[in-house]
Amino acid sequence: MRHGGRILVDQLATLGVERAFSVPGESFLAVLDGLHDSAIANVVCRHEGGAAMMAEAHGKLTGRPGVAFVTRGPGATNASAGVHVAQQDSTPMVLFVGQIARGDRDREAFQEVDYRAMFGGLAKWVAEIDDTARIPEYIGRAFEVAMSGRPGPVVLALPEDVLSGRADAHDLSPAPERLAPDLSGTAARIMERLRRAERPLVVVGGPHWSGRAAADLARFAEAQGLPVAAGFRRQDYMDNRHPNYVGDLNVGVNPKLAERVRAADALLVIGSRLGDIETQGYTLLDPAGHDKLLIHVHADADEIGRVWRPELAAVAEAPAMLSALAELAPCGADWFGWTHVARDDYEGWLAPKQTPGAVKLEQVIGWLSENLPEDAILTNGAGNYAGWLHRYFRFKGYRTQLAPTSGSMGYGFPAAISASLAHPGRTVVCLAGDGCFQMTLNELSTAAQHDATPIVIVVNNGRYGTIRMHQEKQYPGRVSGTMLANPDFAALARAYGGHGEVVEEEDGFAAAFTRARKSGKIAVIELRVDPAALSTGQILA
Repeated sequence: MRHGGRILVDQLATLGVERAFSVPGESFLAVLDGLHDSAIANVVCRHEGGAAMMAEAHGKLTGRPGVAFVTRGPGATNASAGVHVAQQDSTPMVLFVGQIARGDRDREAFQEVDYRAMFGGLAKWVAEIDDTARIPEYIGRAFEVAMSGRPGPVVLALPEDVLSGRADAHDLSPAPERLAPDLSGTAARIMERLRRAERPLVVVGGPHWSGRAAADLARFAEAQGLPVAAGFRRQDYMDNRHPNYVGDLNVGVNPKLAERVRAADALLVIGSRLGDIETQGYTLLDPAGHDKLLIHVHADADEIGRVWRPELAAVAEAPAMLSALAELAPCGADWFGWTHVARDDYEGWLAPKQTPGAVKLEQVIGWLSENLPEDAILTNGAGNYAGWLHRYFRFKGYRTQLAPTSGSMGYGFPAAISASLAHPGRTVVCLAGDGCFQMTLNELSTAAQHDATPIVIVVNNGRYGTIRMHQEKQYPGRVSGTMLANPDFAALARAYGGHGEVVEEEDGFAAAFTRARKSGKIAVIELRVDPAALSTGQILA
């Protein structure tokens, strides 16, 4: 006989969970008791939003569900931001939420929330466990749902009395052996149809990727002579130095790449949903009808035809399809010129465009791209500052980029903490705007407590820069609600026992970064940049 908290933790251990992220609450005391004697590390966070984002980042890094525990009511609502990231980014994640005792339901008891209603549009599955003996069943299903088809978040509510109750529960049995289908015929059919195109483009993105998938993608593209574009914030799916890589379809997309999507007569979309950002608000390709051959490969059958009507479609995980495509002999089509020009356009886009000020982000990012280890992990949240990273940094290997396709501010720092804990031997760098960083900088305490050592580069321009940019476009000269009063970020890092520096001249950055790395601590480098640099291509007059 075990109490429910212990039963739950034992199932997580059986499923291979090594780390959970939490903000403690009295609603799941039995789980905290179960973790006491467990090998699962409990990373105690300062805010439920940070905990959920750390769990989501862990899911991205590992391909297995990231796990977070939060308390009921305010804890759950705070965590919803991380659930939304997992939903839009197709990341496997399981959020456990404490809940009132079953006997108090529907009385609006202290912090009572209907989680099925609250998370219904954000999560793949939301459930509440009503029987202590059934905890293993729910945990097993939660992990399967989180990883199946298009991965995503699952929310499980845990009533206090279910967790404290005792039961003789049967632990989970081993996961089934999954038999992979033979996709060789499907791959051959795709190439047979694609080779009739004169201007094809491969677009990659979505979930399930791996280092081997990235290698297979490069092998496939090289053998067939195809240009490859990465989806929004999926730049680490192919070595950006590869001659067949032609850029990424992001918010500040290379105009020549956008025009190439329009000009393409065939799109082979592997893993990606081909969403709003990749299509520039559905303008590069019209969901109502277009003149392109569209071949869509996605792991979830419900995504096929949801927005786009493909001519050919395959329900398959991207790595499996790429493995089959990479084995095909060259199809004989001559796409060299088309691909070569696309690559030249990408190389031209990398040439730094000078921005005003003594600290120039294009030079900082260029230095990082040339000097960081190839396996360094780069994270960011949302804001125009990220445009410099996306444009000027060359990602060299798989899972070196952690960024929210949902556009969530505050994500970069919790993700960097998660990455540093998962890979303590690797360099982890978070690029954050001053507004973005202040949404989750309270997790400096979490980093210090758990010996995470990411280096945070704070781009301080004293404003919510992205919104100011849009203001200048739509309401020029009428600044409203976008200015910020900021702390001394470097001093704040030192207050938490970390390393902090301020860089006000460009030539001081390399030395400051070297000192930050050598410190072996959580580090913050504050860049004081010219607020006139609104984006990589727009300057405030």
